[in-house]
Amino acid sequence: MLRNSLMLGFAVVGLAVPAAAQQQSEGYKFLQAIRDAKGNDVLEILNKPGSTIVNTRDRTNGEGALHIVAARGDEVYTRFLLQKGADANMRDGRGNTPMLIAVNKGFNGLIPVLIEAKANPNIANAAGETPLIRAVQNRDLATIRILLADGADPDQADIIAGMSARDYAARDSRNPAVAKIMAETPRKAAKAAVAGPKL
Repeated sequence: MLRNSLMLGFAVVGLAVPAAAQQQSEGYKFLQAIRDAKGNDVLEILNKPGSTIVNTRDRTNGEGALHIVAARGDEVYTRFLLQKGADANMRDGRGNTPMLIAVNKGFNGLIPVLIEAKANPNIANAAGETPLIRAVQNRDLATIRILLADGADPDQADIIAGMSARDYAARDSRNPAVAKIMAETPRKAAKAAVAGPKL
């Protein structure tokens, strides 16, 4: 009797899975197609009239499609999603932008692609880490040069330690080349205070 009940229970659970799969949102299906690199499925979803799904975010971690492709260093998919209107400055649940993810993973070839799409190299994550801070911490000289050339601020401090990329480079004696390039980088001029009418 117990065995029959268990078998019936497993059968019901087995039947429930396809029904649940049919209830998945378009956003979930889109992000799953991106994760699985199913180009035909992605095209079908994005080409639906009036589709705005390109900037949808995963409810569990805040990832968007650009975060997913940046994490795997996929330049072709990154360009494609940007052409379809993906937000190059979208933040995930931890505040990471696609650029910050690319820097973390060492995919510096994505940086010019994102910059061309108006990605801001000074957007920090929830800890205040900028792409330049992470590049300095990773001792990635090539990425540091790219970011500095694209307007990254060497003096923007993080939240956790209150240190900037320049500060981290000065404290790291293991890579004098990074410390040298950061020391030689001029400080950005302070922005003038906005003056308004005095009341």
